[in-house]
Amino acid sequence: MKSNKLGFIGGGRITKIFLQALQNKGFDLTSIVVCDNKPDTLQSLKQEFIKIHTIDNPSLAAEQDIVFVALHPPVITGVLDMIKDDIRKNTWIVSLAPKIDINRISTILNTKKILRVIPNAASYINEGYNPYSFGNDVDATEKMMMLELIEILGYSFEVPEGKLESYALLSAMLPTYFWPQWKTLLEIGVETGLTQKECEESIHKTLIAALNLLFNSGLDYTKVVDLIPVKPMAEHEAYFSEAYRNKLLSLFEKIKP
Repeated sequence: MKSNKLGFIGGGRITKIFLQALQNKGFDLTSIVVCDNKPDTLQSLKQEFIKIHTIDNPSLAAEQDIVFVALHPPVITGVLDMIKDDIRKNTWIVSLAPKIDINRISTILNTKKILRVIPNAASYINEGYNPYSFGNDVDATEKMMMLELIEILGYSFEVPEGKLESYALLSAMLPTYFWPQWKTLLEIGVETGLTQKECEESIHKTLIAALNLLFNSGLDYTKVVDLIPVKPMAEHEAYFSEAYRNKLLSLFEKIKP
């Protein structure tokens, strides 16, 4: 796999995450080409990953063995149309976006070698949670080859394509729902007398244990919640629940194919 040449069309956050994950595992970054139409974006990536090649022409990125489409859904079909004549018979297309399904990609590019992945930010430290779906005509040997690369990102697992957008809500975006809360709790811990390190350890270890309690104890939700008598945020729970439902279900309607 390390002999394959990789092309990234789009040099934004997810490309940075992929490059870091690959670099962590000793992947040869000299075999990577990144294309973006923003010079500042390419310059920033080049400063962090000095061995990559940066270009502003998507056709050159499309000439690599494996082409990652790291773009927002509204612009993907237009870019695919631009590169369709540059895609060779054996080129792999890996789409990292929701909404644009395999059938649509295949129709534009006239290829069956397509993999869709919903990436996760924790892949930055090779601990991602990355659901993926292959096109229907991909055989087991071809899948194994691609998974050798994708599994560098962390835990990766195959799902029916119709579930990818749900995983975008429950995996790719999920950390953003909690990071602001944890940051506030860290600040409160310091204000009430703990050190930064003590706060971090307390939140980290307690969250992991709380998740294990909820999902692995054999107790239902009501019994788990009943284990703690004092619930300081109880009066706000309905507000948060409604906010999640309104925002996320509305977003799901926008990102599903």
